[in-house]
Amino acid sequence: MTELAAQLLESPKAPQIIQQVQAVLNDEKKRRQAFYEWMDDDMKVEFINGEIVVHSPALHKHNAAVMFLGTLLNAFVNEHNIGIVLVEKALVELTQNSYEPDICYFGTEKAADIKPDLLYYPAPDLVVEVLSKSTQKNDREIKFEDYATHQVAEYWLVDPTRQTVEVFTLDADTEAYALVDLLRVGQTVSSQQLAGFTIPVKAIFDATANIAALRTVLSASR
Repeated sequence: MTELAAQLLESPKAPQIIQQVQAVLNDEKKRRQAFYEWMDDDMKVEFINGEIVVHSPALHKHNAAVMFLGTLLNAFVNEHNIGIVLVEKALVELTQNSYEPDICYFGTEKAADIKPDLLYYPAPDLVVEVLSKSTQKNDREIKFEDYATHQVAEYWLVDPTRQTVEVFTLDADTEAYALVDLLRVGQTVSSQQLAGFTIPVKAIFDATANIAALRTVLSASR
């Protein structure tokens, strides 16, 4: 039992509070089903805490970072046959919320259950969110906690303005993320979920550096 649950049960108002929370959750469940029926393939939308979040078009620096990093991760995973990498249009369905991460990686075990007609994905093994003004609050708060709660083992936050990468890994004891490193251009970034995946941070933000890193990724396995 969590500390929060224990504190709640000590209150004489616990039954009423639990009843109220359950009513809210039941209402959110109905709205979430309506969200699934309403959304279409052309939208980038998420369902967060009972509300539909429609994302506006992203700046070029955001799109470029997603493409550059997604390309490198996908090449590495395919070369080693160790799972699946998806970019943007994978709707990840967690207990209460539904997200479309910028990049997500499913290891071989989870990838084996991903079929061609799958629409809603389980919690990935690695999630990358590229920050923007409109999304960074959710990326650093609700998603940060939600991904950890659902055992997403590794979480990257990429900042295309500052050109940095924050790498977080899940602490098994606390079930919360711990910051492994904050990395900048001129340094390299590695993944703990993808052993051997190490790239220059610059390769996430610069086309020339990205091509060089892609060559290295593809040649390393040969």
